[in-house]
Amino acid sequence: MKAKAYAPGHISGFFEPVFQSQNIDKSGSRGSGINISFGVNTQIIAESSKQQNIEIFINNKKSNAPVTKLAIQYLLGNQPLKIKVNTFLDLPIGQGFGMSGAGALSATYALADILEIPKEQAIKASHYAEVQLRTGLGDVLASSFGGIEIRREAGLPPWGVIEHIPGNYEIVLCIIGKELVTKDILTNPSKINSITNYGRYCMKKLLENPSVENLFTLSQIFTKKTGLADKQVLDAIEASKNHGMASMCMLGNSIFCIGETEKLCKALAPFGKIYICSVDQRGARIIEEG
Repeated sequence: MKAKAYAPGHISGFFEPVFQSQNIDKSGSRGSGINISFGVNTQIIAESSKQQNIEIFINNKKSNAPVTKLAIQYLLGNQPLKIKVNTFLDLPIGQGFGMSGAGALSATYALADILEIPKEQAIKASHYAEVQLRTGLGDVLASSFGGIEIRREAGLPPWGVIEHIPGNYEIVLCIIGKELVTKDILTNPSKINSITNYGRYCMKKLLENPSVENLFTLSQIFTKKTGLADKQVLDAIEASKNHGMASMCMLGNSIFCIGETEKLCKALAPFGKIYICSVDQRGARIIEEG
């Protein structure tokens, strides 16, 4: 049995962590971001077996892939199947592009297709894995729906509520420094306190004026006030200001920009590797039936 699925990458402009220790369904984050046309393709091959076995390859290399593995375990329960996962990432992990969440989500979407169970179970399994391992808080839910989103309430539906800001833009990405370990930030009490306070403020202000322009303005405020960005990232944002809007990808040493694409690329070329993508409007989906 085979199936293939795709999940878009996701960039958070700002976020407010919400942890409900007794209920992962209500955990996650409030915030806003953009789903992008670079994402993750995953093929699942499932075979009958006497015991459960999960083997994961990322870009043709065998990997522990803890988020994907845990998400698959949630979805399988005790079913004794042999699962081979072939995942292909369009962008690096650890740079705020939501690759780990998209990897888990594309894998569980494909497996849910094979098992003939609702896609909501795939979303739930990936969300559980991401929140439990603190590799992200809102990427899975955002990637499920696509578009430019406002995560108005944290968690899975019906508790989690997502709204959209209409718009389709060309987006310039620039990777500036080494990867950030999301878990190190999400388990640091002082950082979480600052992120929570400014995330709550930005969310309030975005709901007063839900626009892409305001999303970037507030993301810049969040970036600077939380101290998450180093000098290189701040310099890259500054270098972009005459050609459009830019801010830091949460959580990575990278930025995302909208504006005059060619001029942005030229201005950012000295800072690091550049990618050009667009808004993914569709969200996670099956691309090959099982």
